[in-house]
Amino acid sequence: MTMPPARSPHLLLIATVVLAVAGVILLTVPHAPSAPATATPRTAVSTSTASATLPGSRSSQTGAPAPASVTASTPAETVGASALPPHGEGAAGDAAIQKSLEDAWPADLADADAHKLLAAGRGLLRADATGIGRTTWPALFRNPDQAIAPAFATAGFRIQAAIARSDGSPDKAVVHLVWAGTDRGGTYTDRRITDWHFTRTTFKGGSTWTPQRPI
Repeated sequence: MTMPPARSPHLLLIATVVLAVAGVILLTVPHAPSAPATATPRTAVSTSTASATLPGSRSSQTGAPAPASVTASTPAETVGASALPPHGEGAAGDAAIQKSLEDAWPADLADADAHKLLAAGRGLLRADATGIGRTTWPALFRNPDQAIAPAFATAGFRIQAAIARSDGSPDKAVVHLVWAGTDRGGTYTDRRITDWHFTRTTFKGGSTWTPQRPI
């Protein structure tokens, strides 16, 4: 049997050198730059989408990422929670409660009307809670001798804040009152809320505000 001729070691050496040189050339030749991608990077899409959903964000109109400050609540959104004093603070916190009411409901009545309504609302609340001054409004409290006994003691009763505002009509108004008092069981509670509603009756030469019986 005829044996195949042995390969020359010189040919193997030459082939090895040629392959090595070719590999070095391929590694050293710089690659051509690829065309810039036209698609928006994934991170940019996520950022612009998030900014577009932030209420009040100016960047939602341009697609630019929103600054971190837009995520914070505005003062108008936090005034109710931050301005109110803690329960039990006493008279020292009444000014803050008054300011929070005025910020929440801007004034919309003439000063003269607001003054009359506030005086009447304060008097009605005191009469209803403590019994003092009920004879001023006989139509509301009827015979003082047959009226329901006052639910709150006169000692410790305090109106913490009050505002008068229109109530959906020029001839209707409501007085919002925040107050504190001790009930007959001896429990003291502050920041109680009571509303008294009024209607205006106009007559020749003036007008008057009449309180409505609570429903």
